[in-house]
Amino acid sequence: MITAKHRVVIVGGGTAGITVAARLQRKGHDDVAVIEPSDTHYYQPLWTLVGGGQAKASTTARPEASVMPKGARWIQNAATAVDPDNNTVSCADGAKYEYDVLVVCPGIQLDWSRTEGLQESLGKDGVSSNYRFDLAPRTWEYIRGMRSGSAVFMMPSGPIKCAGAPQKIAYLASDYWRSQGVLKDIDVHLVVPTPRLFGIPAIADNLDDVAADYGITVHTNAEVTSVDAAAHKVGVTSVAAGGTDTMLSYDVLHAVPRQSAPDWIKSSPLSTGDAGGYVEIDKHTMQHARYPNVFSLGDAGSSPNSKTGAAIRKQAPVVVDNIESYLDGRPLGASYNGYGSCPIVTSSHSMLLAEFDYDLNLTPSIPLIDPTKPHRSYWYLKKYGLPFMYWNLMLKGRA
Repeated sequence: MITAKHRVVIVGGGTAGITVAARLQRKGHDDVAVIEPSDTHYYQPLWTLVGGGQAKASTTARPEASVMPKGARWIQNAATAVDPDNNTVSCADGAKYEYDVLVVCPGIQLDWSRTEGLQESLGKDGVSSNYRFDLAPRTWEYIRGMRSGSAVFMMPSGPIKCAGAPQKIAYLASDYWRSQGVLKDIDVHLVVPTPRLFGIPAIADNLDDVAADYGITVHTNAEVTSVDAAAHKVGVTSVAAGGTDTMLSYDVLHAVPRQSAPDWIKSSPLSTGDAGGYVEIDKHTMQHARYPNVFSLGDAGSSPNSKTGAAIRKQAPVVVDNIESYLDGRPLGASYNGYGSCPIVTSSHSMLLAEFDYDLNLTPSIPLIDPTKPHRSYWYLKKYGLPFMYWNLMLKGRA
């Protein structure tokens, strides 16, 4: 039994879903439905600053109703299955919605349980994470209260949203400890699964300098695979051939979970079928590889760009243009080049803004400023400019 049919159904009312809905509305599409269970919409990029004591968590949350485009139908429900052969989406309460075009952007799943001992240790005894709204303030509590000991900051393997966030908080914490005169008494470790701190050499060189200046021990090609809360230790596993495994003690641990597509996407015909299970799309058109009336963007899509709000800002107009082309029976003409932006905060007053495409070519949008180095002006962009643009322009389909 079909509950209702809509011309366009969007699964997810986060950054991607609201931006696409707003853009469709601005182009005159009046039969758009957004499936989103949450009452609250979050501006997640600011959670790093919350954890670093530079922003209040309350400023990152607004009612979902306040960002929902006025002409869109908000279906406050959770999608649980999709049947692309019959053009339907099923929800948690048994409702089933039919569509002409489906846009899949439910975000990414935080798989806390995939790191042994992590889930049960969160939020107590020095373990926190800026990847959760309720825990970001706890991160700052632990950082502020630390005067000596060992601090570990970790990044998991595989795609994650905002891949710079695991190291940003290490720099903010170290900057704070230095301002308090205690950095010399704290042993700071940053564990990353990549060969370097960034995939673009010029940026990696400058981040090496930042880490060295703080005295941070960087463990590359390594991943935290277990947390022993009772012993205050983490197990570090080498991800490189011939590497050695080790244990690190911690008094403060900033944890980042492994991540994947939501389970219902993984088990659907839309999935790539691999461990990540993301929606299988053409990385340029954002159209599904097998179902031409399905599009995906944001963190749940298989496109190999960095999973950031900045990427969504460039993907959304491509998706909307290509939806219109599909509905009109025209070839898809819009193309996404993989643009991503990673604002890497390096202190309480400086930031490096890495902008790049699929081929890791630098694509800076601010002239006359070296994009490979931290600058104070970027910091103000991060704290004030980007949130303003997000709430007032991007979510309204204007940027």
